[in-house]
Amino acid sequence: MLNDIKQFFGKAFKSPEIRKKLLITAGILIVFRLMAHIPAAGIDRVSLQRLFSGNALLSLLDVFSGGTLANFSIMALGLTPYINASIIIQLMTYVIPSLEELSKEGEYGQEKMNQYTRYITVPLAILQSFGMYTLLKSQGIISSLSALPLIALLITMTTGSVLAVWFGDLIEEYGIGNGTSTLIFAGIVSRLPVTVSQSLITISSQDYLKIAIFLAVALMIIGLIVFMNEATRQVPINYARRLGRQTLGASYLPLRLNQAGVIPIIFAVSLVLMPSLISQFLANAPNLKVAQIATKIATSFNPQSFSYNLVYFLLVFGFTYFYTSVVFNPEKIAENLQKSGGYIPGIRPGKQTEEYLTAILNRITLAGAAFLGFIAILPSFFQNAIGVQNLAIGGTGILIVVSVVLELTRDMEAQLVMKRYDRFIR
Repeated sequence: MLNDIKQFFGKAFKSPEIRKKLLITAGILIVFRLMAHIPAAGIDRVSLQRLFSGNALLSLLDVFSGGTLANFSIMALGLTPYINASIIIQLMTYVIPSLEELSKEGEYGQEKMNQYTRYITVPLAILQSFGMYTLLKSQGIISSLSALPLIALLITMTTGSVLAVWFGDLIEEYGIGNGTSTLIFAGIVSRLPVTVSQSLITISSQDYLKIAIFLAVALMIIGLIVFMNEATRQVPINYARRLGRQTLGASYLPLRLNQAGVIPIIFAVSLVLMPSLISQFLANAPNLKVAQIATKIATSFNPQSFSYNLVYFLLVFGFTYFYTSVVFNPEKIAENLQKSGGYIPGIRPGKQTEEYLTAILNRITLAGAAFLGFIAILPSFFQNAIGVQNLAIGGTGILIVVSVVLELTRDMEAQLVMKRYDRFIR
């Protein structure tokens, strides 16, 4: 196993193209992490870190930002506005017919959709910057700012978010992997050792049973994630064309149980935290009724509560189906098979093939979505038993880290296969 891994990465680094992409990706991540430690002005960092250490919700946000929120750096918002804008655009395609038609226009349509997403990202970043300022001001961490310093703070944080989106685009164009997932992965990896060490410190050094349970749960989660990401349903494909007397051999169309990758988790976390963040703003409202309602919402959506985990599970489940429908198009697959002379045994080409692939995709996505949602909320069930407050945070982080590593490995493997294929053609 270890020899296979060494051989794989050895081949990847020997390839000049892949090595160049890996170095570019590493360089962008280094610049991103350096900028994430440039603090914004006017913040009491000691009070800010105390606030984050005592709030599980804010700690979860800090993990996803890679520590930029606890430091309140110029990259504090990270990719959150862009992720929210992506969700809005994807939902609008089901409501606005012109956007739905645009999304089906291939590469040109995708470029326009990405352009609209970036347009929406900027006002969302401004709103979220002001919301973060309001939250910190209500906690006494930042003093009231006059118009000019406030505008400067909003511009600084919005620029940081736009830069993060640009870094993601650079990774996708010149590097390797999904830019958004890779940047979030880098942030989580930089904070994961701190989170794990804090979790282990929380456990009494004499309680070896709890430490063993903690490590066993972590290994089980990693194993389940790897199993989930690598599981596929092989759909047999035959080709009717002949080359002389030789028939083109049968092949398989691999349908992964988790077609959406790690994106559903990222989307779900962005939405499940909104009620708690809104309640944080309204908790100190002058109106007593509003403050009481905000307190109830904050209690109901505590990361350890049943309602929080139920909503989290349902969001992961729903976004898995939603994003799978975006990345995998049975109609296009059926059309391409028909053009190339391929068919599924026992299934007619065209519409029947499309319906057959849709039915299979719905069944395997049901298992994949349930499994992914279960893995996302599983650590929370062990929190009270073990007494580790950061376990749920670490579990969500590990979920993203393992998924992104598998995606990067798969991308490198695909590029190695393509390189061998090009040599064979030549």
